[in-house]
Amino acid sequence: MAHLTGLECTRCGTHYPAGLYFEGCPSCAKDRPANVLPTYDYAAIRKAFSPDVLPSRETTMWRYREWLPVEDPRHIVTLAEGFTPLVACPRLGERLGLNHLYVKDESRNPTWSFKDRLSSAAVSKGVEMGAKVITITSSGNGGAAAAAYAARAGLDCVVFTTQKFPVTMRTQMQVYGAKVIATPTTQDRWTMVKLCVDKFGWWPIQNYAEPQVGANPYGVEGFKTMAYEVVEQLGWKAPDWVSVPTAVGDALVGMWRGFSEWHDAGWISSRPRMLAAEVFGPLKRAMELDLDHVEPVPTHPTVAMSAGGQSSGWQALRATRDSGGAATDASEEEILAMQQALAATEGIYAEASSVLSLVGLHKLRVHGQIRENDTVVAVLSATGLKDPDASQSFLPTIPLIEPTLKGLEEGLSKAYGFRVP
Repeated sequence: MAHLTGLECTRCGTHYPAGLYFEGCPSCAKDRPANVLPTYDYAAIRKAFSPDVLPSRETTMWRYREWLPVEDPRHIVTLAEGFTPLVACPRLGERLGLNHLYVKDESRNPTWSFKDRLSSAAVSKGVEMGAKVITITSSGNGGAAAAAYAARAGLDCVVFTTQKFPVTMRTQMQVYGAKVIATPTTQDRWTMVKLCVDKFGWWPIQNYAEPQVGANPYGVEGFKTMAYEVVEQLGWKAPDWVSVPTAVGDALVGMWRGFSEWHDAGWISSRPRMLAAEVFGPLKRAMELDLDHVEPVPTHPTVAMSAGGQSSGWQALRATRDSGGAATDASEEEILAMQQALAATEGIYAEASSVLSLVGLHKLRVHGQIRENDTVVAVLSATGLKDPDASQSFLPTIPLIEPTLKGLEEGLSKAYGFRVP
């Protein structure tokens, strides 16, 4: 499996040996920060891997192991993540004017989010490179995933967070054995991770640099496997559009890399346009102003806290542009309405941040950027059970009734507007 050749800057193209580059490209750091990402001997990969091998392989993301940065399969840390279902959503699609709408349901991963792919790849490479302690800044999905995969690898995990995040996510992190530490501000938690990486040699999973650079470069590769799976699940075709809930943009970048790699290998004839579905729109603003960097934008507390960042990574801007894609923002009302619509029409309860992908697709459809017969895939990043309190605002109070048919009819009518047929 030794196909990894090093790391390369996504902006300037400088090549580095495979090493500890967790704050992006040193050459670009002072001017326009950008992440470095793995490079491979693609000729060797194509000799070792072809679509013909897949039917006999495990249905996890490691079925694509030749395309991932771990060189010795004995170092793979897995909880059977990946190969999540691609679910057709005809009823919601009809509402949104999309005849071929699919959702990639990442809530089916071991810790219920797409961050399991990031953590499996990053922790596996960490084990290979001698990591002893896993660390991360997180208020939710990333922390839970890092804690679970650290536990699976037999490593300690320290999560830096703030005091304001859902109790479900707090419990999930701690039950996996993570040492969860709160800091006064978001910036403070990034500072603490940097100190621990620099002083103790801890292995970081996600971004901790400011301006934001992106996640552990080896971990980003785990997100490529969503693209590979979508291609398989659509019968070796790429969709027309892929919409991804976006903060720093690591999942969007990873998926674009995956589609591009298999396009270059000749296994798909086209690549999708990527939609960066944001809350506050830093990528949207950068594209509208034709910037060569991403500037911070104002924020406020949001139900979509997992994606509620004020900035994004440069490579996410590049991937969106290179794909001929778009970026959208979303209001609280749009997010909650879409969360309810998805659950009520298709039986899928997704985290508020997840449905940003559907909000974005709807906006592009309304403005004519997506055609009704385009094949579109919306990534659902996590389950709604991560933060059920966020859904309470649109749910009625459960009525207490007299145990009679009349009481039932009154309760159904008043609480739900439902009349017994």
